[in-house]
Amino acid sequence: MTGKTHYLICDIDGGPCGIAWTAAGVVRFQLPGNDAATTRRLLLRRLPEAEPAEPSPAVAEAVAMARRYFAGEEVDFSDVPLDLAGQSDFFRAIYEAARRLHWGETTTYGALARELGAGPEAARDVGEAMAKNPVALIIPCHRVLAAGGRIGGFSAPGGASAKLKMLALEGISFAPPEPAQQSFGF
Repeated sequence: MTGKTHYLICDIDGGPCGIAWTAAGVVRFQLPGNDAATTRRLLLRRLPEAEPAEPSPAVAEAVAMARRYFAGEEVDFSDVPLDLAGQSDFFRAIYEAARRLHWGETTTYGALARELGAGPEAARDVGEAMAKNPVALIIPCHRVLAAGGRIGGFSAPGGASAKLKMLALEGISFAPPEPAQQSFGF
């Protein structure tokens, strides 16, 4: 992280979310939780030195974009400035590739690894990067799925059900499989 860290807890559809930033950009985004105290605790668990503050114009715009996103409006977070200091070069490359996924678009851990020129074993590394994503939503890890297009895990509050809800906002559904063909009965 670059410099002093500030944070804000704000209400959006789905509950209170948290955002933390430095002069370089957003360093953490906490997806909506059940209550402001829990959201604050989760945000500060990784950033205990952060201090509450009024957002900079760029952070205020990121919050406005998050509000629009959770209200169901198509939003592109790819221009939100981030502070990913402390992340490995490979994780930063993974995050950059994930940021190119647009509203309603998904990929898999393996496909993202291949896009980066890494072998199939790197799919686990992509999964690890997604699990450790410090700015969920802004880096759209919810759009990265497990092999075969399965939902996979999600480390945010609500787990995989939160991931499903976010994808549903974008028009992506995971309908249950059709029932097996029934016998004709003769």
